[in-house]
Amino acid sequence: MSFLSVNIFLHTNLLFTRSFMIMLLSFIAIQLNLCFSNIPSSLTTINVNGHFSFTNNEFAAKDYGNQYHFLPLAVLHPKSVSDIAKTVRHVWELGPSSELTVAARGHGHSIQGQAQAHHGIVINMESLKSPKMHFHLGDGLPFVDVSGGELWINILHESLKYGLTPKSWTDYLHLSVGGTLSNAGISGQAFRHGPQISNVHQLEVVTGKGEVVTCSEQQNADLFSGVLGGLGQYGIITRARISLEPASQMVKWIRVVYSDFSTFTRDQEHLISSENTFDYIEGIVLVNRTGVLNNWRSSFNPKYDEQASRFRSEGRTLFCLELAKYFNPDNIVEINEEIESLLSELKYIPSTLFMTEVTYVEFLDRVHTAEIKLQEKGLWDVPHPWLNLLVPRSKIHKFADEVFGNILVDTSNGPVLVYPVNKSKWSNMTSAVLPEEDIFYLVAFLSQANPLSTGKDGLEHILSLNKRILDFCEEAQLGVKQYLAHYATQDEWRAHFGQRWETFQRRKMAYDPLAILAPGHRIFQKGVITTILERRKRPSNQSVVVD
Repeated sequence: MSFLSVNIFLHTNLLFTRSFMIMLLSFIAIQLNLCFSNIPSSLTTINVNGHFSFTNNEFAAKDYGNQYHFLPLAVLHPKSVSDIAKTVRHVWELGPSSELTVAARGHGHSIQGQAQAHHGIVINMESLKSPKMHFHLGDGLPFVDVSGGELWINILHESLKYGLTPKSWTDYLHLSVGGTLSNAGISGQAFRHGPQISNVHQLEVVTGKGEVVTCSEQQNADLFSGVLGGLGQYGIITRARISLEPASQMVKWIRVVYSDFSTFTRDQEHLISSENTFDYIEGIVLVNRTGVLNNWRSSFNPKYDEQASRFRSEGRTLFCLELAKYFNPDNIVEINEEIESLLSELKYIPSTLFMTEVTYVEFLDRVHTAEIKLQEKGLWDVPHPWLNLLVPRSKIHKFADEVFGNILVDTSNGPVLVYPVNKSKWSNMTSAVLPEEDIFYLVAFLSQANPLSTGKDGLEHILSLNKRILDFCEEAQLGVKQYLAHYATQDEWRAHFGQRWETFQRRKMAYDPLAILAPGHRIFQKGVITTILERRKRPSNQSVVVD
């Protein structure tokens, strides 16, 4: 090629490259203009102490479930409660013609898009640092006032500085206060103290009208009860007053194994009904898991090492009872005697007794330790098609026979928890939906899916198992209720709430009549509930047509 030809070639390619870049930049500019044209200009006029972000909001379209991805038009990063109130009030004043909705997002651990707002506004609650934690230590009833966006792990660390701790926990502490109180907040302590919603004295809530309301059992009690377990439908929790108790320093952490489900449940029910018992009681189902006891040896010590080494778990369905007793070093002798006495009442396989001793913080934050390991392996940010069920005590054996005997062939895709809860520790005034019986079991299928797999560890296969379980529960009429529920239609939600549906809908009409809040649950559609509201206000001789 001649020198002239080279110059012509380079010049032509330079022109082509320049033209291509101009076209690309023009395309990007058009897309950005289209994006911003969809954002109501009025949002930019709201005077907030924090700020709105209109781009790079992909994080708000993702959650721990990693199955639903709905991009909002804007994300509010509030610095004050008034920021949230002004934003919600603005959407309220836009009226029913606006399609804008608002979702509060804590630490992003929703499972099925519940904290997302498609083409709406997501409020990043972790930005809300006000009010700061305030501890009340007098009159023998200590409590702490915290922001609704505060994480439970931070409350734990601050409380321990005063020798105190919240009474009830979830198994994972890197969750927001508003998030867990909008559901229930359950773990192995719930049999004794009830869920987290049973350990709240007072709330501050921003309703769907943008009103800031302080509520408790004595003040605005209907809103207080409704918000607790209310799935974010009536208001955004901006402050909570959490009950505290004296904290222990150490924990005796114990695991034992059963091969018979009836014995396993009988021992659990005995323990949660006893006045003197453990502080934490949870059960784990192990289906066709290999070398279970050997896997525990890195963290637990077997009492009968030789017998434990001969134990075989392959091809079997086993049930692990996980127990904890809190204590301080100065009463270790009494605690050891108490534990030995409690264990003597149980009928587990003797050779499977494993025990360890950890700090109180290490025990409560144990899932975060596992999280770090999973993150290192790239197994944390994967789909989590969880299924959480509340099963009546009278039906738990029928449930177990079918699910653990036929449907679930292994538990290698994640833990399966089974443990009983005392309904007497729950308030019947909250929005939480429970089975009818005095004792019910939480059965949690905490699966993780390989996003690249089409096999048994793939998302579609796990979802099909979940459906088989739900179909069986419905066909067998077990009276099961979903926890962290997710439904596609309002008819399904109506069936979920049963006799409580009218109360749930009445509260929605009272506190969020335009259905602005928490659209990700798909319970109410903004236009539909507005039409219902207008129909109720219309004189009886007039009709309304809904397309």
